[in-house]
Amino acid sequence: MKNTTRTFLLLLTFFLVTTSPAAAQDSVHITLQKAIEIALTENPTVKIADRTIEAKKYYKSEQIAALFPSLSGSGSWQHTVQNQRMAMSMNGNVTEIEVGMKENVSAGLALSLPLVAAPTWYNLKLSQLDITAAMENARSSRIDLINQIKQAYYGLLYAQDSYKVLQVSYSNAERTAEYIGNKYAQGLASDFDKLRADVAVQNQKPSLTTAKNAIHLSDLMLKVLIGIDLNEPVIFDGELSDFEDEMSGMHFLEEKSISLAENSSLKQMEISQQQLNTSLKLIKASACPTLAFSGNAQLMGMGKNASTFTWFPYSVVGLSLNVPILSWAGTAYKIKQSKITMENLEEQKKYLESNLRVSVNSNLTNMRNAIADMASAKETVLQAERAYEIVKRQFDIGMATWLDLDSGELALTQARLVYNKAIYEYMTAKADLESVLGVDK
Repeated sequence: MKNTTRTFLLLLTFFLVTTSPAAAQDSVHITLQKAIEIALTENPTVKIADRTIEAKKYYKSEQIAALFPSLSGSGSWQHTVQNQRMAMSMNGNVTEIEVGMKENVSAGLALSLPLVAAPTWYNLKLSQLDITAAMENARSSRIDLINQIKQAYYGLLYAQDSYKVLQVSYSNAERTAEYIGNKYAQGLASDFDKLRADVAVQNQKPSLTTAKNAIHLSDLMLKVLIGIDLNEPVIFDGELSDFEDEMSGMHFLEEKSISLAENSSLKQMEISQQQLNTSLKLIKASACPTLAFSGNAQLMGMGKNASTFTWFPYSVVGLSLNVPILSWAGTAYKIKQSKITMENLEEQKKYLESNLRVSVNSNLTNMRNAIADMASAKETVLQAERAYEIVKRQFDIGMATWLDLDSGELALTQARLVYNKAIYEYMTAKADLESVLGVDK
């Protein structure tokens, strides 16, 4: 019976703990990939870009509607207060005639259909290019956002790992200060050694505070980019050392063999060139004849009142040809302006491509340097750890001074920080390179 009661109490306690508000506030763990997925659905920049695409599609539908027949109806009613009177001379006599009826009603339909209207077709093509441009602009926004998130995520991991290294260094300094304090109490250490050890501890506190603030700011920036509440309890998983294997197995391509075909800025320029080319055709088409079919049907009724109406139907169909005669003078200057704009855009594209090549080369160089620095720092960390353990044992038995111990600990801290910085610089350079190459995932 006691066992049963105890089991029941344990289950009840477990239920209360797991359903309590504190449990509901447990932090959510988010990886880099998950952060990107959330941002691509929650970030305002992405939402605005998607709405812009939708608006462009509606505009295209509006342009398509211009190719369909247009049908309009009209109707009117008039009550004549006083009929118009006219005077006519007939056989030398002046005769007055009253014109019109008291009630007049008319209704009609008008139909119009463009048969040959080149400007409308080119406007439709421009609308499609506007949609393409909006979609590429949205893709560019996603690429920039992904790059910003990666940079912020790696920055947060760098701040966290640096804080851990500084914490270890601070703990070592505290232990050393405590050890020297005990020796001082026993009369085995001087006042100078004790003061120096205490000062070393105090000197590391500002670095810890700075690193902690960096973590807080990086965390807030990442939440803003993702589009989640700043007060949301979130833990961003990962450490910089997780990317060491990726760096070790990295094989670089030749810079010249790397394609810029997916670069968003180049793609947007190519779309702009297509738009200018289509606009040039539109300018030429605007000076060409247009042909349209039209039809009109009307029904008119007249009488003193509704019961005495007399109805008169009327209908007509025809073709309308519009031939510009003196418009080519202005059109020629517009064509020249468009060609100059196209030439300028081509020069800008070449200049942009050259800059992108420089950026690719710079990022590849930074990645190679970071790999070399990481490999060197990793070996240095192992050596610094062994050296610190040796000098620590020597210090414990009085064979090394406090200065030797402090130098060993400082060398170890610097080696670990250099190791973390090398990985951070590699990952940020890689993120920039992927952004230049148009990687949108």
